[in-house]
Amino acid sequence: MAPHIDDSMGPQMERNISKLTSNTVALVLAGGRGTRLKQLTDWRAKPAVPFGGKFRIIDFPMSNCINSGIRRISVITQYKSHSLQRHLQRGWSFMSGQFGEFVEVLPAQQRMGEGWYSGTADAVYQNLDIIRYYDPKYVIILAGDHIYKMDYGKMIAAHVAKGADITVGCIPVPIADAKAFGVMAIDGNSRIVEFAEKPKNPKPMPADESQALASMGIYVFSASYLRDRLVADAANGDSSHDFGHDIIPHAIANDNAFAFPFMAGNTSVSGYWRDVGTIDAYWEANINLADIAPDLNLYDKNWPIWTYQEQLPPAKFAFDDDDRRGHAIDSLISGGCLITGATIRHSVLFSSVRVHSHTLVEDSVVLPDVEIGHNCRIKRCVIDKGSVVPDGMIIGEDPVEDARRFHLSEGGIVLVTPEMLGQSLHEL
Repeated sequence: MAPHIDDSMGPQMERNISKLTSNTVALVLAGGRGTRLKQLTDWRAKPAVPFGGKFRIIDFPMSNCINSGIRRISVITQYKSHSLQRHLQRGWSFMSGQFGEFVEVLPAQQRMGEGWYSGTADAVYQNLDIIRYYDPKYVIILAGDHIYKMDYGKMIAAHVAKGADITVGCIPVPIADAKAFGVMAIDGNSRIVEFAEKPKNPKPMPADESQALASMGIYVFSASYLRDRLVADAANGDSSHDFGHDIIPHAIANDNAFAFPFMAGNTSVSGYWRDVGTIDAYWEANINLADIAPDLNLYDKNWPIWTYQEQLPPAKFAFDDDDRRGHAIDSLISGGCLITGATIRHSVLFSSVRVHSHTLVEDSVVLPDVEIGHNCRIKRCVIDKGSVVPDGMIIGEDPVEDARRFHLSEGGIVLVTPEMLGQSLHEL
């Protein structure tokens, strides 16, 4: 019989979720570069990458915290974090310190020695003194680079109900993709009995051999247990100081480690969860939002996604001649955009994009402040922020030519950056 994940909490625990979340501090791990996104993360950390027309990736776990009632949030940063910190300062400064609420940034600052963060567990260990100051009963640790909606309160409640030391959020993924995740096996009580971080041969789920049970990078800890384990791990010279490689395997062997299924805390109808860690996955997740019935509902007022709202004029579509009509079909067009005599089809345009006359943009993701000239054809592209595409340029129709000038993904998506166009926005 396949193991069953028990997500029952009972009415008493349901009533206590708000108290549990108020006793929880969230740590969002946002220091990673995300090398599989290629040049898209040359100048920004992966959690700072724009997504969905007006958001950034980190807005999703941050919004989950707010919507779950967790209002004490620390974001741990390291790699090229300036744009991420600026976004958090501008868009997440509405928390009230008078009520003990906060969003704070914890950059690598050698608090516990002379080294920078050397692993996910070490990043938390180096900030233990700050965590101790807030005196939480529970700590939830989140990856800052996934797109999903989830009520963390239900996971914390399940953690308490099980008497767990650590609870790991989990989700089934195709066996072919499981090599990129921590893969676990559980017993009939949801206790984790096996765990392998990014295994070469992932173990399939007993009920469905086409899938493996993967860690979502979401961990709930009892705060006292977390402190003890991180101190012991830091003293272990053989440890890589990583949650997946070291902390979780130790907990499985010696303590109480349980799994919590994503669907038990999911707040979207479709059970949407995406790791947009490659150019193809990033393009697909954005383009899906332009579908008639997208997998992710951005219009859900019951579980809103919060972000920094730049003050911009409405999008404008100009000219209505037969050969020069500004219009968009099956597309997301953000504020500040000017579509003058151009056609936009099944695309996502972020804020302040300008597209000039007689140009076609199709199946493309265009990041903020991009200008696309006259008489261009742009298909199946991701165009990075600030790029200026010259008049007459054709991208996405000739793979050989595209690969010579730009980055061509395995799935045939063309990544275009200002540097590839000879525009050095980041020159010192």
